[in-house]
Amino acid sequence: MEALIECAAGLDVHQGSVVACVIVGAAGRRSFRETRTFGTMHQDLAALRAWLLEKGVTHVGMEGTGVYWQPVYAALEGAFTLIVGNASHMRNVPGRKTDVKDAEWIADLIRHGLVRASFVPPPEIRVLRDLVRHRKTLVGNQSAERNRTLKLLESAGIKLAGVMSDVFGVSGMLMLQALAEGTAAPAAMADLAKRKLRRKRPQLTLALEGSLAEHQRLLLGMHLRRLAEIDRDRGEIEAAIGTAMCPFAAQQALLVTIPGLDTLTAAAIIAEIGVDMSVFGTVQRLAAWAGICPANHESAGKQKRRGTRKGNPYLKATLVTAAVCGARKAAAICATSFTGSGHVWERRRRPWPSATRSWSPSSTC
Repeated sequence: MEALIECAAGLDVHQGSVVACVIVGAAGRRSFRETRTFGTMHQDLAALRAWLLEKGVTHVGMEGTGVYWQPVYAALEGAFTLIVGNASHMRNVPGRKTDVKDAEWIADLIRHGLVRASFVPPPEIRVLRDLVRHRKTLVGNQSAERNRTLKLLESAGIKLAGVMSDVFGVSGMLMLQALAEGTAAPAAMADLAKRKLRRKRPQLTLALEGSLAEHQRLLLGMHLRRLAEIDRDRGEIEAAIGTAMCPFAAQQALLVTIPGLDTLTAAAIIAEIGVDMSVFGTVQRLAAWAGICPANHESAGKQKRRGTRKGNPYLKATLVTAAVCGARKAAAICATSFTGSGHVWERRRRPWPSATRSWSPSSTC
């Protein structure tokens, strides 16, 4: 097979070392190969960059496994054409992959143009991606901590969740803090309710008549402190996301016009796919990359469905959440327009299977 790249390098990246193999040689001529091992500290990566520049390397390839490739990519970015390949794709390329070193095999694939580059966003998008993904982690930790708190309350016979719609609102947090201190009577804690919740003071008094043991008060105090820390961290990370989204204000303004998308959801979408859609080629490829498009394989004129691929789990979760929110918002708008505009309802001709007739508007939103 004819080589397409005259000077290419392959990197086998590990946690503490990077094995680099450089292959130099024009098409149709015998190639020269040299392999070196570098560390992964900052000065080691700088030495790797200098060595590759000295050898005249133009294309550098590596496997995108774990997070070990990311500092190597950042150290080499801007000086070479970097190709981060899918590890399973590289293993499935036919060839001598069992009796050659990994770095040499990667360099050979890069030299012959057999590796399809994965999507790596530009630096400003990577910063936004780190912030958005960390916020998602904080939201998950907050939900888990709240569930543990509710479980603790239920084990002590305190039934706040059955009376209040949001135990962790302003009123609920005041009552939880009083429970952790253990100095107030149930009626006094119920009197901490605010606004409309004050109408439920008798029910709250009954719900707060459980018995918290000393160790349970200790655990409740820990849960409350951890929730306060997470709230503070969420505020800081959301402020940082707002700052990082300033260069993409125009794209964010377009995205929030879609029902179900708010500013944070728009930031999550931009963090995963960026703003340059040319890297995906077509809408179908972007949908497949996100994991929301079912695979369709054709063989001998027959199409075989293989289900949806894993895709990008962060983007898929964001899109599904936005779709659910958009559907609820659309349903609420339709219900409001039908009930608030004096719409004339008319009978359908065909009854439902339950033998009852349904009513539907003459037009839809």
